[in-house]
Amino acid sequence: MGKRQTDFGAVAFAGNLNKFASGLTTMPCACEGRTFCGDLNIRIKADGTWHYNDSPINRPEMVHWFASMLKLDEEGRHWLITPTEMGRIDVDDAPFVVVDFHVSGEHENQVLCFCTNLDDVVCIDANTPVTMEPNPLSGELTPYVQIGDGLKAKITRAVYYELVELGTSQTINDQTVFGLWSAGHFFPLGSLSDKDT
Repeated sequence: MGKRQTDFGAVAFAGNLNKFASGLTTMPCACEGRTFCGDLNIRIKADGTWHYNDSPINRPEMVHWFASMLKLDEEGRHWLITPTEMGRIDVDDAPFVVVDFHVSGEHENQVLCFCTNLDDVVCIDANTPVTMEPNPLSGELTPYVQIGDGLKAKITRAVYYELVELGTSQTINDQTVFGLWSAGHFFPLGSLSDKDT
């Protein structure tokens, strides 16, 4: 019964975006013809779960639908944008989480493809890099995958440990760094002593 009520709330939200109060001014896209809905009561937690009014959204198809509308503005704020409406949501860390990966080939010829918590698959190349960035919650260097339009997925600790087994050292600008090869590109991760998530 609790799940059904939570899902009904999410469905009601999806059909009534324009009833939320406005209050923001910066937009991630041209907003002609769109109703500005202000802050929405949607939050993506650090583990990648989506919540509406502090309750989890339990229907995967609803989460996938919301995720397909997700955009990032120049100030690092996340928005849900439809052809007619738009509103801002809260994201604790990254909106997506890498939960598994597949590797083909070896060494410089290997290709890494990551699977997110929403079952999206992204292959790592020059346009979809792995980066090490400070975690907004802990401040520690954390591995992320850039997945387009400024959005990113955090690589879980378990996946990162497996990736380290595929890593190698390279000399870049007279410095030896540890990293990963994928699709003919080398992605530095730092030294083996660096902390991860």
